[in-house]
Amino acid sequence: MPHIGYQWLANTYGVVPVHPFAVQSEIGRTRSSATDGDISREVYPAAYRPVSSLTDHLTFAFRHEGIHLEFLARLFALKSVRGELEAWIAREPTGAYARRACFFYEWLRPERLDAQGASRGNYVDALNPDEFVVGTTVNNSRWRVRDNLPGNRDFCPVIRRAESVRRAETYDLASPLAELEADYGVDLIMRSAVWLTVKESRASFLIEHEQDKEDRIRRFAAVMESECGRHANPFDAETLVALQRGILGESALRYGIRRSPVYVGHVARYEPVVDYIAPHWQQVEAMLAGLGQFLQRTQGAAPIVRAAAASFGFVYVHPMADGNGRISRFLINDVLRRDGAVPAPIILPVSATITQSTRDRAAYDKVLERFSRPLMKHYADQYTFGKTETADDGVEFNLHFRAYDDALPAWRYPDLTAHVSYLANVIDVTLRHEMRNEARFLHANDTARRAIKNFLEAPDNDLDSIIRSVRQNGNSISNSLRKRYPLLDERPNLAAQIVNAITEAFAEENIP
Repeated sequence: MPHIGYQWLANTYGVVPVHPFAVQSEIGRTRSSATDGDISREVYPAAYRPVSSLTDHLTFAFRHEGIHLEFLARLFALKSVRGELEAWIAREPTGAYARRACFFYEWLRPERLDAQGASRGNYVDALNPDEFVVGTTVNNSRWRVRDNLPGNRDFCPVIRRAESVRRAETYDLASPLAELEADYGVDLIMRSAVWLTVKESRASFLIEHEQDKEDRIRRFAAVMESECGRHANPFDAETLVALQRGILGESALRYGIRRSPVYVGHVARYEPVVDYIAPHWQQVEAMLAGLGQFLQRTQGAAPIVRAAAASFGFVYVHPMADGNGRISRFLINDVLRRDGAVPAPIILPVSATITQSTRDRAAYDKVLERFSRPLMKHYADQYTFGKTETADDGVEFNLHFRAYDDALPAWRYPDLTAHVSYLANVIDVTLRHEMRNEARFLHANDTARRAIKNFLEAPDNDLDSIIRSVRQNGNSISNSLRKRYPLLDERPNLAAQIVNAITEAFAEENIP
């Protein structure tokens, strides 16, 4: 069946985007819709077939398929298309679709069209807010278009308001937090926040296979506790360097915004495998400014949406010499804190949820691959390992990528729809399971302490050591514990009383 809309334009003009079209339309016998993963396949009867021209197929795409910024950036880079747009607006100076096309051309391109602009016509939205997450509106008087894009030319995530995104937008973080407070009390939740901050730090390092570096874990936890929500713009270069130094300490090899190529990969059969190549270092500062613009233009929007775009957008830009993964996960709590969605001092241990099981870790990798896999497939023949060179920041590299300019529209305009859905699910699991489990554990530990104090006087630190030892030893008194506390052998039945108090307290909370 013949394609129409964006796919017709792609076939006709030879423009192939990295990100697939979310809506793919074609002509068939009867009207029908089908979904294949994230792709909506729409079939229209022959009466819908546009005339074989850029203007008619672009109009159809705008009307029925939404806005695909990466594709438009690539299409509008063609010299012939500029002339067609200028002719279109000359024919239809008040046409809503012609004006939107011209607006997007000048928004995406550094040069202006050779056209007068629009002096009449009602203002129209650049993005349909029913279909996309949008930013605050700035009227573009030249084309009489309401610029509601959530970023700028250098970085603007595309987030389609799919059903899962709409659920994320309306997710009430306060409700499960209030339930925890009602069930366990403010004091216990505040106490658990301290441990959860360390737990989040430890789990964040686990993602990067560095979970045994206890000093680094504590350092990251301190940054999480003291810096979340404190900075006007977390993407400011000085702020990022300060966060990086706090996380890495003073003995790291390199700090600051990178000035060298970077890729993420692994080794298979002793050979390097490239999983992702980040943008050229000369684009990094502009893209960080775009991320800052995103936070500014989406103020008041759903916190989970903002947190997902900030975190995953940052990790795809990969701007730092080191610490990108940890900063990206810091940004989740940073945005939630600055938006008032999670009150201080609570830190959501989202990394703990991500690393909870092999399946959970695989889900995190899978959502990252939503962007990285198509990018690497598209440019599979555009990179090689060759001559070792030294970059401006002293980094030696031998990966040479030949398509930095061609890949730029893909990096600038990532579709983060799936990332929002993923983070919303992680946050829900974190609040309803991870944090509740921690509260249950602390409550059981407190209950065990109180029960033991009925027949044994001891400081809380010693009681916690005894409780931990008994649980780790299969609910029995270990020989090392008896050596440490001789009273366990001197007083008949004391050991049995302690074990019984501990097992009952934890059984009450259904903690094995």
